Amino acid sequence: MPAISGKEFMDRIDRQDTEIWLDGKKVSGKLSNHPAFKGVLKEKAHLYDQQLGQSLTYTSPQTGDPVGLSYLQPKSKEDLIQRRHMIEAWAQSTYGLMGRSPDYMNTVVTAFASSIDYLEGKENCFPENIKALYERAREDDLSFTHTFVNPQVNRSQLNFEDSEEPISARMVDENEDGIIIKGARLLATQGGLTDEVLVFSAGGVLDPAHAFAFSIPSDTKGLKFICRPSFVGGESKFDHPLSTRYDEMDTILVFDNVLVPWDRVFFYNNLEVSNSFMIKSSFQHLALHQVLTRQVVKLELVLGIAETIVQTINIGEYQHIQEKVAEIITCMETMKALLLKSEQEAELDDWGYMRPNINPLRVASSSFPKIYPHLTEILQLLGASGMVTIPSEKDFASPIQSFLNQYVQGKNADAETRVKIFRLAWDLTMSAFGTRETLYERYFFGDPIRLSSMVYKTYPKEEFVDRVKNFLDIEN
Repeated sequence: MPAISGKEFMDRIDRQDTEIWLDGKKVSGKLSNHPAFKGVLKEKAHLYDQQLGQSLTYTSPQTGDPVGLSYLQPKSKEDLIQRRHMIEAWAQSTYGLMGRSPDYMNTVVTAFASSIDYLEGKENCFPENIKALYERAREDDLSFTHTFVNPQVNRSQLNFEDSEEPISARMVDENEDGIIIKGARLLATQGGLTDEVLVFSAGGVLDPAHAFAFSIPSDTKGLKFICRPSFVGGESKFDHPLSTRYDEMDTILVFDNVLVPWDRVFFYNNLEVSNSFMIKSSFQHLALHQVLTRQVVKLELVLGIAETIVQTINIGEYQHIQEKVAEIITCMETMKALLLKSEQEAELDDWGYMRPNINPLRVASSSFPKIYPHLTEILQLLGASGMVTIPSEKDFASPIQSFLNQYVQGKNADAETRVKIFRLAWDLTMSAFGTRETLYERYFFGDPIRLSSMVYKTYPKEEFVDRVKNFLDIEN
């Protein structure tokens, strides 16, 4: 079937019998009607409609139908740019606030499928299953969540789980039908709100029982999604302009003796592959390319909010204000430059697929976790006390409206408009939703210290060392 509409996506999610727990209760009924999920599902549905309406598709090599561009396996720089334009379109629709818009995981599946030759001939590896998943996902326009983080029980460097019952998800058995998984994984964002869940090891695996990768439907028997509290502040888009639309639920994923059929297993019981596939594949290249594209759009939102505050309360004449806004501009343009550099320096990999240059992408990935929290602080500094003196929608519909109109107005905006602007800034930086966004960006691609360490370890520095030694006439 071709790329789906928003209604088709919503109907498919509603038909699933996924086991989701929220606030100690099992969720029942249509997810598209549930207060905690309906906002983000509606925004995702809009993305699918946009994909069809703006022709963000390409022709399937298998069926000839239009399929989502996020599944395009890039074989040229032009393909990379075409993918970016599609990612930008979806990110602009969500203002960069949906870290798990469908194109992110579609990109991950595409990266895996573009690297299956690495698995050929290796023990307990089934590259044909990755190819089959990719083709099924592309043709049916499937959506995914994923998980690869173990529960935070003991985070010492050398921790061997010794509990009698599994804590971290592990393979406890295998039979003629598949492998049996028991235990838990973090952190499945939009868990239960997608067609499937992709489970894989991301390196650092010491026990073969933890060395696996597979994808299964979200409503697989024994699979449970345990939600954090909802950060949707209420029904009012005036009071909660962002959380009502973009609260991406985060979940703990429990595998209660889940059977993973053999045709769903990508690899298992192979430490070497489990610890190397993420690095050898194009996962980081394509995923970071998607992430940075979205993050640039998010910084454009931050800049837009900042300057709107400046104009609304007329503080643009102060040099310290100009310096703060200029800092946002500098960060945004730096991220854009790194993104474009990665495309311009892209090269074909060993299997004929185009990979953006990983070095500028890793630099961006290690920088953004420090940049974003600082820029949200700048919004708080620009708004100052205005960030907490923000009446509600009901206040403006009450007898005190006339007082608000007089005392809460801005130099260049009436009171209601000014409050809308400041509520937007508050919801991005200070609400439960906003503080989750900051933490999310801090750790989106892992521990920021490890990301910086990766930059140091992998960046080609010898050329510059040689220049210094040549200048000093030191032998290499």
